[in-house]
Amino acid sequence: MDAPAERQRLDRWIWHARVVRTRASAAALIRAGHVRLDGARVTSPAQMVRKGQVLTISLDSRTRLLRIVGFAERRGDATSVSVLFDEITD
Repeated sequence: MDAPAERQRLDRWIWHARVVRTRASAAALIRAGHVRLDGARVTSPAQMVRKGQVLTISLDSRTRLLRIVGFAERRGDATSVSVLFDEITD
């Protein structure tokens, strides 16, 4: 089993990565079926994610593909999120 530092709740990771403004918005996005984890639709905000997994997130105006490369304990500023993911979107 992974150590807690090696995984994190999906809604929390999306919020920390500043994809959405609030954690509640992240949970709503997931529940609505707009998030895929390694190609499979996820509807549980409590789904655990690990480094190396790929998220497909459908937002209002575009779709983002993000590879998880790290985790944060707190939500940082916009410049600090670059260590959390690699943007795969063209």
